[in-house]
Amino acid sequence: MAIPRVTVLTSGRGSNLAALLAAERVGRLGGTIATVIGNRPSIPALAIADAHGVPGIVVPQQAYADRDAFDAALATAIDTSEADLVVLAGFM
Repeated sequence: MAIPRVTVLTSGRGSNLAALLAAERVGRLGGTIATVIGNRPSIPALAIADAHGVPGIVVPQQAYADRDAFDAALATAIDTSEADLVVLAGFM
């Protein structure tokens, strides 16, 4: 059985992401964090992901004309991550 790929969506400091990464490290997550998606380029969570070798994607909300356009871009990023599971960890 394949290990589920987890994509984490986050917006801030990264404390929830850090807890998920710690759980993964000791085998308690039940999957592997494959991608982290943030809605602002400067959030500390993306630096945490990078420090753990997890690719980060930024989908900046302010770059889109409205919520529908942002949601569509976010859905595309999630699809691109090929996630089996999406976790909201302090996202918006």
